[in-house]
Order: sequence, then structure tokens, then C-alpha cells
Amino acid sequence: MRLFQSLAVATLLLTPAVVAAQGDPVADAARMNATDLAKNLIAAAQLMPAEKYGFKPTPAEMSFGQLIAHIAGDNHITCSAIVGQTPAPRVKVTAAAGKDKLIAALQASMDECDAALKGLKDAGMGDTVPYYGQKYPRALAAFGLLIDWSDHYAQQAIYLRLNGILPPTARKGSGM
Repeated sequence: MRLFQSLAVATLLLTPAVVAAQGDPVADAARMNATDLAKNLIAAAQLMPAEKYGFKPTPAEMSFGQLIAHIAGDNHITCSAIVGQTPAPRVKVTAAAGKDKLIAALQASMDECDAALKGLKDAGMGDTVPYYGQKYPRALAAFGLLIDWSDHYAQQAIYLRLNGILPPTARKGSGM
């Protein structure tokens, strides 16, 4: 019985060390996924010709330029939430800004998200943060970002294909 008690105590004492040694596997996985998704979103924006930024598959859909502006704006909101802040006011880019300015805004928003994700820790995933005017767990913002980026990349890929352009992940050597 004494051996069992000693093992139980040792296990309880070592468990925090084991968990700490593992680092932040959930946050690390989110960062890895975000890195790939961000590259694809930017590459897709670069592939679409400037004259096609007004393209809409149907009248009800956003144009390609509106989609890029939307992603940049949403990134600001979501990545502010990941760091636990209410989004600061900023100048919004619109589809009328043109391809170069839209890509610059998209890149700036990806840099903001990269910085936010660098500070992400597993232990803080349950913390409550302001997100779209409500209070939610930080994990909802982090995973919401990845889901949103996946969804928007799929949109970009469809827009590109409808214009005869192969999306980044379908290109030879893309690693996907």
C-alpha cells in the first residue's frame, strides 16, 4: 500500500512537469495550420489578375476584391480577440482600392494575426475575450480564424478556377 501511495504522490508531483514539457500542442497546431492557410490566401490574392478583382460568380456573391477586403477586416477583429483586446479603430480598405492595396491590407492583417498567434498558449484557451461584441473563450476566436481562412480560401479557389486559373494548392510542387 505504501508503494502505491508513493507512486500516486510522485505521479501528482510529476504531472505538471510532464504537461509543461509538452509545451503548447494545441496552440502549436493552430500556428502551423495558420501559417499554411495564410500563405494560400495571399498566394490566391496574388494570382487573380487585377482586372478580375470585380469578378462575382453570381450577383449575390461578393466580388473577389470584396472578399479580400472582408478577410482583412475580419482578421483585425478576430486576431484582436485572440490577444484579448477589443479591435482598435482602423482605416478599412474597400474593393475599390485595387489589387495592390488589397493585397497590402491582407498581408498587414496576416502579420497582425501572426503576432496574435505567437502569444497563444494552451493554458489561455479557456480565457474569456471580447469577440464580435460578446464574451467568448479565446479558443473560439483561434479556431474560428482557422475555419474562416479555410472557408475563404475555398471561395478564392473557386473564383480562380472560374477564371481559368489554377489555385495555389492545386499547383505542382505546392506540397498540398
